[in-house]
Amino acid sequence: MGMNVSRQVDLAENEYLKRFVGRDHVPAYNDDFWNSFLQYHINLPTNSQEQLSLDSRLESLCQSFIAHNLSSGNFGSLVNVFLVKVSELLALSDAESTVHIWQAFNALFIIRCLVKYMIETGSEYQLLQHFEALPVQSQDDADVEQGSEAVTVAVTGETRTALAKLIDGTKFETFLEALVNIIVVIPVKEFTYHLHLEAVNCLIVLLSVSQFTQQGTEKSTIFRTIYKCQHANTLMSALLHFLSRMTQVPATMFGFGSGGSFVFGIAESLWSILTFARKQPDVLTAHDLPAAFKDHYPLANQSLLLILILTNHYTTKDNPYRVSLFGCADSQGAADSSASSKEPEQAVTFKIDFSSLYNTLCRIVTIDQTTLLLYLLLHRNQRFYKYVMAQQNLQQLVIPILQTLYNAPDSTSHHIYMSLIVLLILSEDDNFNKSVHEIILKNITWYTERSISEISLGGLLILVVIRTIQYNMLKMRDKYLHTNCLAALANMSGQFRSLHPYVAQRLVSLFETLAKKHARLDQQLRQPAAVAANGDAVASTVAVPIVAGSNPDDMLQDLSVLEEVLRMVLEILNSCLSHQLVYCPNLVYTLLYKRNVFEAFRSHSAFQDIIQNIDMVVGFFSSRLVRVQDQRGELGVNEVLEVISKGASQWSSDRLRKFPDLKFKYVEEDAPEEFFIPYVWTLVCKAGCVHFSSESIRGVTTEIGC
Repeated sequence: MGMNVSRQVDLAENEYLKRFVGRDHVPAYNDDFWNSFLQYHINLPTNSQEQLSLDSRLESLCQSFIAHNLSSGNFGSLVNVFLVKVSELLALSDAESTVHIWQAFNALFIIRCLVKYMIETGSEYQLLQHFEALPVQSQDDADVEQGSEAVTVAVTGETRTALAKLIDGTKFETFLEALVNIIVVIPVKEFTYHLHLEAVNCLIVLLSVSQFTQQGTEKSTIFRTIYKCQHANTLMSALLHFLSRMTQVPATMFGFGSGGSFVFGIAESLWSILTFARKQPDVLTAHDLPAAFKDHYPLANQSLLLILILTNHYTTKDNPYRVSLFGCADSQGAADSSASSKEPEQAVTFKIDFSSLYNTLCRIVTIDQTTLLLYLLLHRNQRFYKYVMAQQNLQQLVIPILQTLYNAPDSTSHHIYMSLIVLLILSEDDNFNKSVHEIILKNITWYTERSISEISLGGLLILVVIRTIQYNMLKMRDKYLHTNCLAALANMSGQFRSLHPYVAQRLVSLFETLAKKHARLDQQLRQPAAVAANGDAVASTVAVPIVAGSNPDDMLQDLSVLEEVLRMVLEILNSCLSHQLVYCPNLVYTLLYKRNVFEAFRSHSAFQDIIQNIDMVVGFFSSRLVRVQDQRGELGVNEVLEVISKGASQWSSDRLRKFPDLKFKYVEEDAPEEFFIPYVWTLVCKAGCVHFSSESIRGVTTEIGC
């Protein structure tokens, strides 16, 4: 088009665009037209406002295209031009292929814009009609010239019916294969970067057809074609490598700067490379990490989103992409050892450097979509799970996850939930639970509740999970969130060691907070009966009034849930005392100091058995403290801890009643698609480089919709 499309020009008046969307057929072999048509440069829309601006400027052209393409077949010509350019790329040298890649990108960008428009405003069948449409008029040999006008072939109803039968999806399959070839065959270089990005974006747009229709994906030709792709392993491998390598977006597109001639653009780009060939700053240190990742690493970002789309559809059916992701292995590792595990061995689908992938995930794990991919890999890929569990720098992965939970008000409920699930999956490994207490952290500045100069990673994990439980009680009131928080703490409790005094205080304070809540709720349930028995005068003496509109059945259910949570907290304390008492003097100290919080539950049938164990520990150390105090007088904190440490060496856990070890394992829901598909498409809308019409897309969560 010979212009910079990012400028505010009237696209509807461009002669090449008008001809492309017009009535007349432009054959694919008309090199003069296509070479001119595809010589433009564009700054891609970076946000929904820019996308909306571009869409509005293309609206009239798209409408003209829809009206004429079924008879002109120009979309098919453009697709054919694109296919030819892609097929020729591999035979060209880098110097020769630059212009080819530029024009292939421009062709693909136009195709994507039109496909997106058709998906958002029409049906999948209409989209495939336009892919397969053949020209029903000719301006070449079949035309009879009469002056300056051509006599066109008449189009009858029978002709259109016959043409409709030709829509078998063959051209679409060829187009899809070309997209895959761009991604998996052409190496990513500075001048190919945007072509790779556009191919990934185009696949995302095609898969978005599921979000603009009520029809199930099992009836979708697009989905069937993509999910029967024979190159699922190589495609998944390429996408995961794009993410792992995190190549930064080039400063220029195909040698262009903000404008100017093509040749000058190349020279300018080379000059800047020669002049400023120094390490680029790490832009991910920016405050807004998701935006920095999207803006500076769009190929990694879009590849990550495409991985999530491909693996979360068809979760209960044959999904080659899911099998591929869950079967990948470490290219740098020793022979696979999964055969020695109790679980069946996964077949190797492709290999990738787990070290590079792990380091990348650690860098960006606070981003919502990264947490979701990490969950999939840890939950379903045995080899990657074992690799992570063997790392000596687990704090690089765990601390960012804890920061996400700590900053819960700034995160979505889905992100909080998935971060907790990741911690729960990690806590299923005994070595993890042991090693987190051996990793010592200093000056955790983002934890502002209390200044802590030194704490173990395990201690910090306990603090943040307890804080999440308390946040949930106040804001979210999600039973499943409580369950997963407590399950992670329970899995770790048998390995609690060297707990910081503040960590011990928070553990016991958690029980104290829940106990007070239980007392209030129990009193509210008893109050109506007291009022009925003693008259209205009693009401004025009751400390906690009934909440207006409270339903007794709901309150009973809340009380039951609260008792389950209290029981679990007691089991966590008991597990630590049963297995690690000698290593946790600060916890014993806190239990001695706060012994009264258990008073109301000693006679409660739901807690009696386990509180007996806690009472036995408290009684043992209390009697020792009394004897020492009788000899020395009042004891200071350090002296009390000294008495506890000496007493611990003489303590035998055989005195305690035995309870089953606390072991919880995460199990995915029976119908995971109901949760994950809306979640994934919400992330595509929120965090992706492709911006969809929010008015017509369905399925995304309202919390963070497009």
